[in-house]
Amino acid sequence: MEGAARVIARRGVRGLRMEELAAEAGVSTALIYYHFKDRAGTLRHTLEFISDRADRYTTEEEGSTGPHDARQELEQSLLLEFQDVPEVRENSTAWGELRASAIFDPELRGDLARATLTWIHDVADLLGRIRPNAPAPALTASAERLTGLLEGISTRWLSGALPLTHARELVSEAVSIEIHRLDG
Repeated sequence: MEGAARVIARRGVRGLRMEELAAEAGVSTALIYYHFKDRAGTLRHTLEFISDRADRYTTEEEGSTGPHDARQELEQSLLLEFQDVPEVRENSTAWGELRASAIFDPELRGDLARATLTWIHDVADLLGRIRPNAPAPALTASAERLTGLLEGISTRWLSGALPLTHARELVSEAVSIEIHRLDG
């Protein structure tokens, strides 16, 4: 799956060739088809892999004592999507490629929608810990805005249109704005 994420980040979903994936992973093409059945299966499993990997690197920062409250946990989890390290850049690029491909690939849409919904629910849960009296629809709407904004900012950062420090500042400001909105 790491090989698939690398190939997608490097060539895009449309550029994904099973032969190149097999070479990247150091296995035979037949083995790829045996485990994933077809291209759609490979994409579905790659999406799961990058979602799981993002969960790992946004949950705990190396060497950190961890956040002290739900707000810090929320902000940290979103800001950790903006690290100038190969794994994060690759993951964010592959996620963006899969999202863009879902526009044209109905098979991929459902899987991507489920992964996005899981992310939205995770963010809404953190917002609910920060503002326990906020109604569930308001928490979900805030989570949708934050995750959507994060994807857009990530695309700008990855394409070089936005410096990393500014991207992180925008995310921090958005968290403050959304929490404030939940107060009123």
